[in-house]
Amino acid sequence: MEQTLIVVHGEETLPRWQAAFPEGECGTVEQARSQMGSSGLVWVSERVDEWPMLVRQWSQRGAAVVVLSYRPNQAQGLEALEAGARGYVHALANPEVLHRVATVVTHEGLWVGPELVSRVVGAGFSALGGAPRGSQQGLERLTERERAVALAVAEGQSNKEVARHLAISDRTVKCHLSAIFRKLEVRDRMQLVLHLSRSETVDA
Repeated sequence: MEQTLIVVHGEETLPRWQAAFPEGECGTVEQARSQMGSSGLVWVSERVDEWPMLVRQWSQRGAAVVVLSYRPNQAQGLEALEAGARGYVHALANPEVLHRVATVVTHEGLWVGPELVSRVVGAGFSALGGAPRGSQQGLERLTERERAVALAVAEGQSNKEVARHLAISDRTVKCHLSAIFRKLEVRDRMQLVLHLSRSETVDA
């Protein structure tokens, strides 16, 4: 198991967290900053001030980050994913669930509730019918072919499917995606879908 760090607010520490990760370390933001970059798995409580910024900082340093929420909801879940979190789970989940989450996210997986996944995918489809106003601004930075690739990915198409649909090579699709990620300042396909669907999903 990766070295585990749990970032909490003040004295906030739950026995179930300690039971799940007896060798993990709990600490406040100030205590945890000294370990930034040395932990492979980081759990961040939603009660920590400016938690989205912290999630972004740790994820950019290669850590698998999970947000612990006491009142999980779709808007907050989307915010966690957009910040780079690999997981979003109830803070009161039992130790067995927390272990499963840890296994999934440290193997490049994503752990979120099924309703949130459905909402994200559904919003991605809606982008094909006309991206929301917030997304249009981002799409204007793309070339016509890059927009076509971005919207196809939002629909859920694989690189091979995009290549076949647009009559281009897999390698060209990858090149377009690299340019799209750079221009829209997103890290991967999931964040691209979130970027395209954010306005409609949050406002719904």
